Amino acid sequence: MSKKIQTLLGREAESLLSYTCKGFPKETLHLPGPDFLERVWVQSDRPVGVLRSLAAMFDHGRLAKTGYLSILPVDQGIEHSAGSSFAPNPIYFDPENIVKLAIEGGCNAVASTLGVLGIVARRYAHRIPFIVKINHNELLSYPSIHDQTMFARVEQAFNMGAVAIGATIYFGSPECRRQIQEVSEAFARAHDMGLATILWCYLRNPGFKVGDKDYHTAADLTGQANHLGVSIQADIIKQKLPELNGGYTAVKFGKTHPKVYSELGGDHPIDMTRYQVANCYMGRCGLINSGGASGANDLVEAARTAVINKRAGGMGLISGRKAFQRPMAEGVQLLSIIQDVYLSPEITVA
Repeated sequence: MSKKIQTLLGREAESLLSYTCKGFPKETLHLPGPDFLERVWVQSDRPVGVLRSLAAMFDHGRLAKTGYLSILPVDQGIEHSAGSSFAPNPIYFDPENIVKLAIEGGCNAVASTLGVLGIVARRYAHRIPFIVKINHNELLSYPSIHDQTMFARVEQAFNMGAVAIGATIYFGSPECRRQIQEVSEAFARAHDMGLATILWCYLRNPGFKVGDKDYHTAADLTGQANHLGVSIQADIIKQKLPELNGGYTAVKFGKTHPKVYSELGGDHPIDMTRYQVANCYMGRCGLINSGGASGANDLVEAARTAVINKRAGGMGLISGRKAFQRPMAEGVQLLSIIQDVYLSPEITVA
C-alpha cells in the first residue's frame, strides 16, 4: 500500500484500514471487479446498448478493467453559479479545460452539462466517455428555489455521442414526486437508446435538520434514497458519504426498524456506507460517493472518502470541486490519489 495514503489518513489509518464490517458481511454483496458487467448486469433487463455504454466507462482511464470508477463531475456552473465555481481557477470557464482535466487525470468519464460537453463533443467524445447531466437547480432565480429542472433531452445526449445521462432527485423535497416521474421517464428513454443512467441521489428538506445536527447525510435516510433511486433503474447511484445515523428517529417520520441501528448500520463510517451499498440492491447497482466541497485538506478528504467507499463495497468516487478549483497539475494529483486507493490490492473490502 502507498505510504502516502497511510500518511494522509493519519490517526484514522488503523481504524479505516483494519475495520471489519459488523452489519452486512462482504460475502453477501455483489462486489466490483473486472467481471462485474458479465457477473451482474448481463442478468438484468438492460439492453445491449446499455451494456456497451457501461463497458465504455469501465474500460477507460487508469481504473480500466478493475470494476471501479473515477469520474470528474463539473456541473457546478449551473448549480452554484459559474462565478462561485470557476473564479478560484478561471481556466475552467472554458469547457475544453474541464475535459482536458478528466483526460489528464485518468478518469473513466467526465460528467457535465449539455452546453459544456456539446461545445467540444466532436473533438473529445471519442477520447473519453461523456455523461450529460440533464437536470439542474439554478440559483439566478430570485428568491432562490430548490428544485431540479430539466435542461436537456436524452436525445441530445445521444446525438453528441455520450454514453450515459445523469440526473438529480431531491428526495424529501415538496417537488420530489414530480422529479421522480421526470427522471424515471428520462431513464427509461435513455435505456431504450443504449445510454447508462446515473442518479445524483440527494436529500433536501429543512426538516432533516434537527437542533445542531444535519441528517441530510444520515446513513438511514440516504440509504432509503438510494433504494428509491435503483427502483427507477439507476445503473449507478451518486451519494454523499454518510456522516451520522438515526435520521428517521431524530426527524420522527417514516418507518424504520431498530436493527438498522443496532446491527446493520452502526456508527462506523464503513458500516454506514455499507448500508448505502446494501440499499443499492446489495451492490448490484454501483455506489459512487461524492468528493464534496473544496477545502483546506482536500487530499486527506479524497483519500479518506475513497478508502471508506472501497472498503464498504462501493464502486468508486465522483470528485469535482476538489479537483478543478486548483491548478490543473494539483487536480490531476488529487484524482491520482483517489485512483491509487482503488488500484491498491492491500486496501480490501471490509
